[in-house]
Order: sequence, then C-alpha cells, then structure tokens
Amino acid sequence: MIAATIRRQTTITTTALLLSLLMLVRLPAAAEPAAIETEADIRSILEKSLSVVEIDKEIERIREQQDKLLSEMSGSERELKLQEEQMADKQAEAGHVLRAYYTGERDFLFAALLSANSFGDLLQMLDYAEVLLSHDKKRLNAYVTQYRQMKAGYEQLTARHEELSQVELKLRTQRERVAALERQLDDQLAGRSDAERLRLLMNELTSFWQNAGIHEVKQYFRALSKAMHQLPSWVQDNKQLLSIKGFQYTITVPEDELNAFLREQNELFNHFAFKFGDGKITALGKRDNMEISVTGHYTIENEPKNSILFHVDELLFNGFSLPDTTKRALEEEFDLGFYPDLIVSFLKAKSVLMKDGNLIIELSLSL
Repeated sequence: MIAATIRRQTTITTTALLLSLLMLVRLPAAAEPAAIETEADIRSILEKSLSVVEIDKEIERIREQQDKLLSEMSGSERELKLQEEQMADKQAEAGHVLRAYYTGERDFLFAALLSANSFGDLLQMLDYAEVLLSHDKKRLNAYVTQYRQMKAGYEQLTARHEELSQVELKLRTQRERVAALERQLDDQLAGRSDAERLRLLMNELTSFWQNAGIHEVKQYFRALSKAMHQLPSWVQDNKQLLSIKGFQYTITVPEDELNAFLREQNELFNHFAFKFGDGKITALGKRDNMEISVTGHYTIENEPKNSILFHVDELLFNGFSLPDTTKRALEEEFDLGFYPDLIVSFLKAKSVLMKDGNLIIELSLSL
C-alpha cells in the first residue's frame, strides 16, 4: 500500500515535471535560432542546478571523510604520546644494559666462569649468566619493539597527514566548482523575464532527482552489479560464446544475448537494454516516465587481480547530464566489473572492445 502510494506520488511529480519541460524546453523542429538558443540556455541552467546539488553531496561526503581522518589522527597522536612516555622507561633500561657492557660491569661473569673450581661450579655460574643475559636481552628487545612500533605509528600518522591534505584540496576544489556554477546560474538568470519560473523548474528537477531519480539509477546499478557476478557462470554454460585458437581464448557476447541474460536475472531489465559499438557500451532504460542513459567503457586492470572494470563516461537522467562526482560515486558504490579467472582460473584478460553489437574479450594464459 505504501509502495503504491509512493509510486503514484512519483508518477504525479514526474508528469508535472515533464509538462513543465515540454512547455519550456520542447520547441518545434523549425524553431528560430533565438528560440534554439533559449532552449540551450534553459537546458544549461537546469543541468547546472543538478550539478550544484550533486557536487554539494560530494562536498558532504568529503567532509565526512575529513572528520573521520581527523578523529583517527587525534587517536593516533594520543597513542603515540603514551608510547613516548613508555619509551622513556624502556630507553633508560636499554641504556643501563648497554652501559654495563660498555664499561665492563658484566666482565665479572667471564671472570667467574674462568675461575670456577669444579664442573658443578661452572654449571651453576652458566645458569646464573644465562638468567642475567636473558634478562638483559629481554630489556633490549622490549626497547627495540617499542621503538619500531612508535616509528610505524609516526609513519602512519605522516601518511594520514598527507591523505588529509589531499582531502582538503578536493574539498576546496569542489567548493570552488559549486561557487563558480552558482555564479554562472545567477548570471544566466539575471535579466530574464522567466527567471522565477526557471527557479521553480530548477527546484522541481533537483527535488525530483533527489527523491526519485537517484534511487531509480541506483536500482539499475545494483541489479547490474548482481547480474555481473553471475556472468562468468553464464558464459561457462554457453560454450558457443567462447572460442579457442591455440593458447588464445575469445569471448564474444552479442548484445541481444546479454540483454536476454539480464532479463533472466531481474525483470527490471525488461525496461533496460545494452548496446555495443564504437568502443563504447550504452545502456538505456525508461520506466515510470524516468529515462536513464549510461555510456561507458571497459579497462583491463591487473591489480589487485586481473579484471575488466566498467567506467561511466556519461550519465543522463531524463536527458540531463549528471556531473563527474555522481559518476565516480556510482562506480565506487557498485562493482560492474568482469573477472575472467572466474570462468577459467588460468586465464587473464588481454583486450576488450565493443563493435558491431558485440562485446569481445580476448584472453590469454596467466603464467
């Protein structure tokens, strides 16, 4: 009941948004240059408003990362201070032991061993020497261990400082991007007779994206991630996709067969389809008046393991382009990679390309 209500509310909001877009953006094919320019301006304004919202989210994520790092550094500094206090005692003990050997305070051991009058006395003196030397060794080892731990702690803290510097740079960069976009929006809206109407449309679009759009996009990415984990098994079950020539293996996946496989995995893909061509992979979907387009490419990575990773080059929501921060966040959250060694353990990816409606993966022996 609740899900149905939410669905109805989403549809109503979507319809209202689309009507507004139709009134403001959709122009006749034979529109005058000024009208076309107006359409481009409106699209630019709406995309910038979406980018501001999304980059603001990235700023918040970076702030959380910054707070976490500061907390970790504060804890590390307290721990190192405690270690330094303990180190003073260990250092004093180690110094006492070393001075004893340097100044000859332990020479009496050797003298006693040499002056033993009987074999029994010698064994007794050896036992005493072993206890004393073992105690000295234990104190020296304790100092060395404590020193190494403290050195590792300082190195870790230094790495955290460097990481924090990078995070602060990212935060400053994203803040500057938002400020620049906001200035551009103000400039574009200044003097327009429809400025208030555009601001209302900007609010509707960003609200719609935050309340429904991003969840729809994540639904597709989540379903794709689960399906990709099943892809190696599917390839194994469909031997016609794999050809072998000597030590070279080639997997050829036609887009229609991949789409059929995806529909078997999740009914969501009844509204979503892949296309391969010109070195790019494009996925298009439309449901409940929400249209999503994802264009990307694959790269081969050998660390930490051989894998074929998907990178989002363009993400469109109802025709509006989302910023790079949104694309990178989706890549980090959802693994759309393909792992050849799950098909055959001794294989590794050599090349991957998309052309003529096929995804072609060339594999070689992993030696």
